[in-house]
Amino acid sequence: MSIDGSAGTVTSLVWVTSTYSSNEGGACVEVAATGHAVLVRDSKDLTRPHVTVSPTRWAHFVRYAADA
Repeated sequence: MSIDGSAGTVTSLVWVTSTYSSNEGGACVEVAATGHAVLVRDSKDLTRPHVTVSPTRWAHFVRYAADA
């Protein structure tokens, strides 16, 4: 769930699991996009806080990771 500070409204987040994730443990992440941020969390431990990045920074990261 996310709270939009400007409007004070609550919206539901849709978390998407990486296509590289499996059910065998390992490093799994989920992302959720809002209108102004991309949230990233550890799908194995949902009690930990998520990381928030701008859509521009997320796009840079994805391009970098795709080239690695």
